Amino acid sequence: MAYETDTQDLPPVTNWLNDWDWLDDQWGENAIDIWNEIREHGPMATTERYGRAFMPVTMEAVAEVAHDTDHFSSIFVSVARPDAPRRPAPPITSDPPEHHDHRRLLLPSFSPKNINQMEDEMRQFCRKLIADIGDADSVEAAEQYTQHIPVHGICKLTGIPENDADMFRDWIYRNFQLAPRDNAVRLQVMTEMNEYIGNILEDRLANPQDDMLTFIANAEIDGEPVDWELKRGYVGLLIIAGIDTTWSAIGSGIWHFAQHNDQVAQLVAVENDDLLWQTATEEVLRYYAPVTMGRKVVKDVEVSGCPMHAGDQTLLTFPAANHDPNAFEDPSEFQIDRARNRHVAFGLGVHRCVGSNLARLELTIALQEWLRAFPNYSLDPSRKTEWANGQVRGPRNLPLLLNRS
Repeated sequence: MAYETDTQDLPPVTNWLNDWDWLDDQWGENAIDIWNEIREHGPMATTERYGRAFMPVTMEAVAEVAHDTDHFSSIFVSVARPDAPRRPAPPITSDPPEHHDHRRLLLPSFSPKNINQMEDEMRQFCRKLIADIGDADSVEAAEQYTQHIPVHGICKLTGIPENDADMFRDWIYRNFQLAPRDNAVRLQVMTEMNEYIGNILEDRLANPQDDMLTFIANAEIDGEPVDWELKRGYVGLLIIAGIDTTWSAIGSGIWHFAQHNDQVAQLVAVENDDLLWQTATEEVLRYYAPVTMGRKVVKDVEVSGCPMHAGDQTLLTFPAANHDPNAFEDPSEFQIDRARNRHVAFGLGVHRCVGSNLARLELTIALQEWLRAFPNYSLDPSRKTEWANGQVRGPRNLPLLLNRS
């Protein structure tokens, strides 16, 4: 298929090996099956829908791309139209050696010591959300529970106003679900975010507070102020990457356990710090890893026997690697006590997720509080769960029966 200027109205995918599209309606609900089917034919799928783009589906191929910063650039962190406008969001969009300085600047805020201090407050927040459900027999858990938790966490950590959560969710939807095909949408989201973040940072310069936003507003590297556009990029990354990813992981976990009450019973029978909670949380991350990333090929290279050329794009399917039978024993089985679980839900290489400690804390607490409150809950058979396509995959709605009796 030749690349077309207007890619908003494309036909459904009928051949995922040679014509994949991560915004196709089949992707969200069936992505794991799609990756597994592609892997039976080889390590790589291709498409021309966004220009020439590749999709590795084995751990070996994904790891090779992720670790190779000479041939693959993070200036493209999503697969989109070749002429799509891009904005910096360091450290995720930066390459070595600059990447190291940006990551080092943000990393202390996400240290285990700093994140662990948030546990009690996050637990109380989850309990309040559950209390607000009241005596209802059914619930839309995405709307009333999962989507609020990472917003609260990132706002508490950074100082970003939590009252603007609806705007953040709108940006996230348009950025991930619409923008890869539509440059006008991408540009509009970028413009709105730049104005909003710029105003917040300017306010922190004039009225400093004890928060991460004030730190970013005054950020320096080697004694020199960080460029203003890069400062806005830091905050944009925290909003875009710090909310939908964890919301999707929490939602996927709750969706899964709604269908496995035997596993719920095992978990609620042990203490919060029991090893079983740790292995179960890691298995949610492996099995339902929500995030794929993009790279731009900047030098001709060959990966797993597949030649790629400068200017091509590559989708880094970390979730597909988590289902590679050459990397995991019985990867199609969800094992809450899986002992060996070196999943790559948070990425590989220098760009491994800087916010992984916060994401793990939010996911663990959200699951613990929900399963203990509603140990017999189930999916509502009268309503269908819809899954998001694109870069962040997870349930957008969660209709549940609480089965209190």
